[in-house]
Amino acid sequence: MTTPNKTPPGADPKQLERTGTVREIGSQAVWSLSSCKPGFGVDQLRDDNLETYWQSDGSQPHLVNIQFRRKTTVKTLCIYADYKSDESYTPSKISVRVGNNFHNLQEIREKRCDSLSRAMI
Repeated sequence: MTTPNKTPPGADPKQLERTGTVREIGSQAVWSLSSCKPGFGVDQLRDDNLETYWQSDGSQPHLVNIQFRRKTTVKTLCIYADYKSDESYTPSKISVRVGNNFHNLQEIREKRCDSLSRAMI
């Protein structure tokens, strides 16, 4: 999501989108996963249903790769994780990396997630 102003932590991204504070741009990107169990892939990750989710199926690190077709400024990244429902599948750390291709990514932000329910990164 992009935003012209600083978004408060814990804000509801859907409400912010309805008020025009942010704009969802994920549909402009190509999404891929390092691995996933059948029926728990990109479609479930992006479907806006809190009852569905991505579930990895492989060794770590577990990666979500979001590639835009052209250079795109992203000011806010919203991630929902429900630690209370299933701490074994909730990430302990989220790393945001940017670059021109997969081989030159540089970490720009890291977030520790011990009891995260909604994060604005």
